[in-house]
Amino acid sequence: MRKTILNFSFLIFTTAVLSQSGHIMQGVGSVNMSMGGAATAQPLDISGALQWNPAAISSFDDKILKFDIGLFFSSPQLYSTVPEFDGAGQPTGNFFSGTTEDDRGISPMPALAMVWGKEDSKHTFGASAFGISGFGVIFPESMTNPINMPQNMGGFGRIESDYILLQVGLTYAYEISDKFSIGVAPTFNYATLELMPNPTANPSAVGYPSADKATALGFGAQLGLFYDSGTGFKAGASYKTTQSFGDFEFDNTYLDNSTGTNNFNMDYPAIYSLGLGYSLGNIDLALDYRIVDYENTDGFSSTGWTPTASVAGFGWENISIVSAGIQYKGIAKLPLRLGYTYSSNPINEDVAFFNIPATAIIKNAFQFGLSYEVSDNLSLDAVYHHGASGDKTTGQLLNPMFIQSFPPYGAIPGSEVSYDMTTDMIMVGIGYTFNK
Repeated sequence: MRKTILNFSFLIFTTAVLSQSGHIMQGVGSVNMSMGGAATAQPLDISGALQWNPAAISSFDDKILKFDIGLFFSSPQLYSTVPEFDGAGQPTGNFFSGTTEDDRGISPMPALAMVWGKEDSKHTFGASAFGISGFGVIFPESMTNPINMPQNMGGFGRIESDYILLQVGLTYAYEISDKFSIGVAPTFNYATLELMPNPTANPSAVGYPSADKATALGFGAQLGLFYDSGTGFKAGASYKTTQSFGDFEFDNTYLDNSTGTNNFNMDYPAIYSLGLGYSLGNIDLALDYRIVDYENTDGFSSTGWTPTASVAGFGWENISIVSAGIQYKGIAKLPLRLGYTYSSNPINEDVAFFNIPATAIIKNAFQFGLSYEVSDNLSLDAVYHHGASGDKTTGQLLNPMFIQSFPPYGAIPGSEVSYDMTTDMIMVGIGYTFNK
């Protein structure tokens, strides 16, 4: 009976790998990350402005090039417990529990940005190429955790995924007055996704298949407003539309070497941002509030099982993000920054199992960064980030055969699954201002 329960759970476990694509990075580039991602009303560098508020690039009056590269690593852990049954299918009162740690390693996170501005012009242009989401998991096969036991013993075996989302933006800002600007940025996206196994495909008699890497193209836009009082107070607002993707087209290989194909659609959610900023002497303050609209995003708005036992979606709720940062410029040529980011959890306990292991969920993140101004033209930047998911996300294992007795998703009595994680990142960057 334990083997039956785990086989039906196999599909949903691998879905969790996919759910990481909903992760919204706190910021882009060393400077913006070090401010907790707050930039909607406090554009300290061009990368943060291009990412969060296209109107804010109007505050830059030079031609500026910025490049950053980060090394991101995470430590998710998966915990599971299943009840044991005797030969007659009756519970014995014993439980089998275990833990598996991720074995993926380090992932690179690049960011490239450029802005063209002139002091006497109302027009500012920008271009960017940001890796706004790129990660995966590797949970090795384990004999001590029921979820990761070999498939022939009722577990899932090795779980592996790889996801990359590159976004290119072309930005234009116009100064309506010396205090107020508007901006717009069409965005173009390229995503790749690889799953082993693939929960979006229909299972065969031998289980769920592995899939080769699939690609998809997407597009969207961002609109922004920016106000600078000229006395230190600043305000901003932006709306990034849903990034609408074409289908991922998977080529699947089943355990018996039979093959098949399937399509799956997964968009990137719309983001609403409001920001306040204040600058006085050697201090710059920034505060942003964002809403991420998962509930109206294909791939996240639906949840549960399809009639063919594939995944309908992840069932994520909308989340709120608060970003705050402070910069101190009292040390010559060495600005120092502290940032904090809070994110709510999109996964409630009813669908926790649909999102194992939702390693994208970071509740609290802390950043420390600095810059060294080599000259009027050249600056070097660095940031260290640490994040933690806080409390574990916990729910019950689900089985579609249990739905009639335990609606809506078929929770298995006495079972439990939970997960948590920490993240760390070191990022460095270089900024160059032409002809300053």
